[in-house]
Amino acid sequence: MKSVLIALAACSIASACFAQGPAQEPVGCDKFKWPLDKERATLNGTDLPKITSGDRAAWPLPWAATVALVPFADAKLPMPPERAPKSPTSFAGFVQVPAPSHVGTYKFTLSSEGWIDVSQNGQFVKSSAFSGAQGCDGIRKSVKFDLTAAPFTIEFSSVPADTIRMVISGD
Repeated sequence: MKSVLIALAACSIASACFAQGPAQEPVGCDKFKWPLDKERATLNGTDLPKITSGDRAAWPLPWAATVALVPFADAKLPMPPERAPKSPTSFAGFVQVPAPSHVGTYKFTLSSEGWIDVSQNGQFVKSSAFSGAQGCDGIRKSVKFDLTAAPFTIEFSSVPADTIRMVISGD
């Protein structure tokens, strides 16, 4: 009888845990999984170059920019996003970037909510890690991608505004 009561209690606790739904993202600048102080300072700066969706970046990595986006329906992304946009009124865009000078892991850090895909040689590059936090002025998420020494394309989707600030830095 005792083991039955223990089992019922465990099921009750497990049900309560699952009923809460997915965990909320952490809040605060100190909640990212890796240090992003330099990226945050860059994103909060006032002199980021501005580029438009579809442009080709003309500077080497690491770099930062404010990217002007367009409504998702008008974005003409080179590849469909790996995750469908959450809202039909969201913004999207893409930037083509020259090959990095060396193979390695790079952090793509964004100022606001949005989905980011990176592709090389016509195929998506799978992210190797993700970190996000709310309530941190100027920075919302950082995603790591392992890049080869080939040009790549960055695609943004599900962005709530018509611009997004981004920094690409070495890991």
